[in-house]
Amino acid sequence: MARPALRRRTRSLVALLFAASCQLPTALPLPGEPLRLSRVAGGGDAARRASLRIVLSGLDADAAGRSAEASSLYQRSLQVDPTNPYAWLAMARQEVFEGDPDRGLTHLDKAEALLGSDEGAAAHLAGIRGAGLRAVGQGALAAPFLREASERAPGLWADGKLDASELR
Repeated sequence: MARPALRRRTRSLVALLFAASCQLPTALPLPGEPLRLSRVAGGGDAARRASLRIVLSGLDADAAGRSAEASSLYQRSLQVDPTNPYAWLAMARQEVFEGDPDRGLTHLDKAEALLGSDEGAAAHLAGIRGAGLRAVGQGALAAPFLREASERAPGLWADGKLDASELR
């Protein structure tokens, strides 16, 4: 009699583990690999996932040259989840390269505070900071940040710029 009950519990446990595994991000960044937002979009709670989907739409709009739409989407993503570091990072990238570098650096500070010691984001944090400092006339301060970004992610930062499609 104990065997059927054990089988039912085992099947239930297997089904539960399978269901739980379906909610995990499918492609976590590998150690040392630069951050791609599409790879972290499946993680976090419902608000974070919804906010990240909006950020990805913003990056698509940004890559297509629709800057105003992208900016609006980044703002909307922060209404859904104000603590989403990736939204702050995307806004920082857009402002530094296409808008107001001072505002971009402020957004970058927020992203950095929320990301903590995320190794995957380190190249982007350094590169965006270096590009922002260069854009506001602080070339001497910018150089070490740009060098760090290029060393951490040479395929993305060799040109000193991070396109929306590269962050996506």
